[in-house]
Amino acid sequence: MTRRRRGLSPEDRDIWARVTRDADPLHPERRAAPPPEPVARPTPAPQAPRIDPFRIGGAARARGSTHALAPALPDQIRAQPLRMDAKTHKRMRSGKMRPEAKLDLHGMTLDAAQPALVRFVMGAHGDGKRLLLVVTGKGKSKPGTGPIPNRLGVLRHQVPQWLRMAPLAPLILQVTEASRAHGGSGAYYVYLRR
Repeated sequence: MTRRRRGLSPEDRDIWARVTRDADPLHPERRAAPPPEPVARPTPAPQAPRIDPFRIGGAARARGSTHALAPALPDQIRAQPLRMDAKTHKRMRSGKMRPEAKLDLHGMTLDAAQPALVRFVMGAHGDGKRLLLVVTGKGKSKPGTGPIPNRLGVLRHQVPQWLRMAPLAPLILQVTEASRAHGGSGAYYVYLRR
């Protein structure tokens, strides 16, 4: 917003004339000319406001999908940064490395599976093992009766979260899906720190 400069009112000009008449100039040779009288501008004629035609929803923004779907589990695991040696990781993913220990969580409930996983990983780390195989199974497809879709394989989704939480997180260097030779998407390689 620009502000227009306002000129002096007649009272202000009168006061300023009295001040300049009584004051002694600092530099008499540079006597300033009196300020010019402001030019009166013609006031524009008032115009009727322009009203655009009204349409319901005309100013509304187009909205995209409101669903924030989580990426698929393999995509989440693949998106994790690589924290181990790339050559070793490639060999592990292709199934050329042999796991040093294996835990099968198939058929366990969540209450039984988490303590078993914690015991297994901590024991293997204590024994100096590096590559572990945790089998979760792919899960059974059940007919959905409600509006909310069921996740396929509860343990398969829960194990990566448990591995990222305490007390296991500081012991683990990398978690990836196993190769087909060791169970495919129903198993995980867990590579431990030294």
